[in-house]
Amino acid sequence: MPVATALAGVLFGIALAAPPGPMNAIIAEESVVRGWSAGFRAGLGAMLADVLFFVLTLAGVVAVIDRYPLVRPVLYLLGGLLMCYFAVGAIREARAATSFTDGGHATSTGFRKTFALSLTNPYQIGFWLTAGVGLLRPGSLDVLAHVPAVGAALEGALVVDTGSPALLAGFFGGIAVWIVLYPAGLVSAGRRVDALAPIVAAGSALVLAGFGVVFLAVGATGLV
Repeated sequence: MPVATALAGVLFGIALAAPPGPMNAIIAEESVVRGWSAGFRAGLGAMLADVLFFVLTLAGVVAVIDRYPLVRPVLYLLGGLLMCYFAVGAIREARAATSFTDGGHATSTGFRKTFALSLTNPYQIGFWLTAGVGLLRPGSLDVLAHVPAVGAALEGALVVDTGSPALLAGFFGGIAVWIVLYPAGLVSAGRRVDALAPIVAAGSALVLAGFGVVFLAVGATGLV
């Protein structure tokens, strides 16, 4: 069923985009400090990277990374350095943002930040090496059959076609829904509570710094 397959793709895309992490930290910072459009553009940076990985997966280029063991540690190190660098910028934003503003700060660089981080994010690359390949390979998947405890009762209720245009369109549609609604929610909350801007900017700095340190540690360990 194309409609069910597309809806499953939407849910899958949202599930991939929604978890807390460095990308959403940057989107949050851009949204509360510079407004919805800046947050949306930051989301587009991460989404564009996924589109690029999708094309490279189709071409078989992404799989080449698995052939060279040193590539992943180097990506962790590059990503960690970028996150720590962006965390310093987020700290500056937190100090400067005394209230919510809509575009009242310097030109947004969120798009470039999320795009650069995505290209050096081993987790994102790992997704396209595993689940991403499964999305592209023609076949079928009984989604609800894998639900714990009640899977047997729901078996056959939602079967989606992998490798179908409907699933892929739904997947990227789900990511698009997230990068539209997530900044909008933050902007709406920020307009009600002016103090939210510096708090979110500071939280974004902590998230970026935390992930940066973890990535640097994993990268250094992989090179030893």
